[in-house]
Amino acid sequence: MSHQAIPPIYIGRLSSSPIGTLWVAVSDLGLAAVEWSMSQADFSQLVGKRFHTEIVYDESRTQDALSQLSDYLAGSRRQFTLPLDLTGRSNFQQQVLHLTTQIPYGQTSTYKEIASLSGRPHAARAVGRVEATNPIPLVIPCHRVLGSDGLLHGYGGPGGIKLKAWLLKLEESSVK
Repeated sequence: MSHQAIPPIYIGRLSSSPIGTLWVAVSDLGLAAVEWSMSQADFSQLVGKRFHTEIVYDESRTQDALSQLSDYLAGSRRQFTLPLDLTGRSNFQQQVLHLTTQIPYGQTSTYKEIASLSGRPHAARAVGRVEATNPIPLVIPCHRVLGSDGLLHGYGGPGGIKLKAWLLKLEESSVK
């Protein structure tokens, strides 16, 4: 019986962005992770725990994702055209994250609205947990999800609610 090797995950970084050093991980299926404000070693360890395969720094394989993220953070990109790799996520988690990608640039939704769209109208807290553990923030715009009261109720990424507010302001100022 032969065992096929699991393909590596490729990582790359954008050294200067408005939110700090930005890291991406790309698999053969697509963009798998986005993080910022952490070291290469910490990012590699995070990605390694999820995928259990070799992590390879490769700027050429991560260039498209980094370029699109750079453009987004500069206010010149409203939509991402990257395939996503949600390996390891449950069907419900994948559904919630897919619904989150459907929130238009410059607009917001609520945890309750996403729960209803998922067919589980009473699962707003579960939706919140999925958003809090979103492996591909910015591209899957969890910052566009608010509480039912229209207020910011946390943001899992470094920078917390302050960064969430900044991202919403970035999109608001770019909408014409």
